[in-house]
Amino acid sequence: MAPPILSLTDVVAGFITPPLFSGLSVDIGKGDRIALVGRNGSGKSTLLKMMAGIVEPDGGNRFVQPGTRIAYLSQDVQFGAHKTLQDFVASGLSADLADATYLADACLYDVGLDPERQTQGLSGGEARRAAVARALVGEPNVLLLDEPTNHLDISAIEWLEDTLAGFRGAIVTVSHDRAFLRRLSRAILWLDRGRVFRHEKGFATFDEWSETLLAQQAESTAKLDKLIAEETRWSREGISARRTRNQGRLRRLGDLREERQGRPKTQNMAELKADSGQKSGRLVSELTEVSKSYGDRVIISDFSMRLMRGDRLGIIGPNGAGKTTLLKMICGELQPDSGSVRLGTNLEPLVFDQNREALDPEATLWDTLADSGGDSISVLGEPRHVVGYLRDFLFDPKQARSPVKSLSGGEKNRLLLAKHLARSSNLLILDEPTNDLDMETLDLLQEMLADYKGTIILVSHDRDFIDRVVTSTVVLEGDGTIAEYAGGYSDYLVQKKQSKDRPAAPRPKPAAAAAPAADKGEPARARMSYKDKRELEKLPTRIKQLEGDIAALNQSLSGNGLANTEIIALSEKLATLTQELAHYEERWLELELVKQG
Repeated sequence: MAPPILSLTDVVAGFITPPLFSGLSVDIGKGDRIALVGRNGSGKSTLLKMMAGIVEPDGGNRFVQPGTRIAYLSQDVQFGAHKTLQDFVASGLSADLADATYLADACLYDVGLDPERQTQGLSGGEARRAAVARALVGEPNVLLLDEPTNHLDISAIEWLEDTLAGFRGAIVTVSHDRAFLRRLSRAILWLDRGRVFRHEKGFATFDEWSETLLAQQAESTAKLDKLIAEETRWSREGISARRTRNQGRLRRLGDLREERQGRPKTQNMAELKADSGQKSGRLVSELTEVSKSYGDRVIISDFSMRLMRGDRLGIIGPNGAGKTTLLKMICGELQPDSGSVRLGTNLEPLVFDQNREALDPEATLWDTLADSGGDSISVLGEPRHVVGYLRDFLFDPKQARSPVKSLSGGEKNRLLLAKHLARSSNLLILDEPTNDLDMETLDLLQEMLADYKGTIILVSHDRDFIDRVVTSTVVLEGDGTIAEYAGGYSDYLVQKKQSKDRPAAPRPKPAAAAAPAADKGEPARARMSYKDKRELEKLPTRIKQLEGDIAALNQSLSGNGLANTEIIALSEKLATLTQELAHYEERWLELELVKQG
């Protein structure tokens, strides 16, 4: 095996009590592709900074093979005194190439940015692309990436994947983006409760491998507990402890207890639950030929869609394409320039906003949850003590009186989850909910959404999360083009690829319209015929059957091992049934309106 080009040996991060980790060793070889995973707060960023030489370990050693160039991409982009993007990216060049600004310009053009642009006023996505350019400009041997996909839209993430796929050096990546890690990793470093475990396979194997490892640890701990119990029983059964051999056995019992006490304890976050409250009306929101522009820029043009109770809608598109504009129109917060928006009845919306506007940075965690005073919070109608509820979301009781501004990004998102999930809703609006959340919390959030009985609107750049959650996806292409597709992001890619060659799915023939009433000088009131009444009685059964068929198709599409031909066939059938369902739901609404007069 080739010697490592970067290694940490017995390093300690002891600046907090208990320490993040102690006696931890890691080797990085030439060409490694490593996913560094673990819970928020486990020390992933600290470990990455130790590899980069930014943070000095409290103990242990760091070795870098002479001549090795290391580049580090941090979670937060800091431009410092650099006024232009050219200056900022050029600062990533080695001393002997400091004047080679053409290299910085080339990297910036690759990421779609003007080298002369000022660093002030950049969006989060633009700042992240500039930081990626700075990391790559020096052609490093080791690239250390801390959440590189944050603030990037899907097209930028896929560009980054393509760029890194052709990178010749070693890569260590901390990310919550499963699709990103699956494509780029060939090994895993799992930082868990102060210890690091290495697996020489890509991230696609992580779930199975980690579950096996946890099961082995649990079995080992159970055997140790049994041995301690047997030795403790022996020590209490009257055997003289004055004999030399018995003294040795008692010392062994003490060592066993010390070993058991030193084993890391598993702390799991409580199962997330959301109460969907009272049912909303069958129709949640309907957009009819809506258009929206800002100045000369067309955001949305003549778009129509209907959101029904229980739908799980994803919204994706490039940064600035108009996702938030569309979301606000669906929710009735923003009126279109033309067209109409109709909202349903009995809506109880709950909004998870990406800017965390529901959190006051100066307020304490206690006051954020118990905002009406006292020491308890009503959680789905039941009183809970604030500290106990915080524990469910992995907060230390000592943090209860700390200000929100002291929390990390992941902790703020967990606090926001705790605050919002305490009350019921029948419409969940999730705007980039996956930012800064670790994979365990993402899995719990996904399971919660799977059990949620209300309607979900999800805006996200996380392709894996979209595929796991939504049943249909609205895609804004960034040029005013907007369309709805059945399924998640992967389904959209398949349907888009085949759309040019595939004929449009047949739409069920509409029922014959009732004959117009004769004009008698006043508006005629529509009356239901016997045929209409019979149709209205049968429609709910047909709609329920279609919803079941669509759910079954989505389940099939989410499975692994499907051939492309199978995916295409299932997607075509799903598109047909979705259109048929939309038609019958529209017909049901029409007949209900006639029935109500």
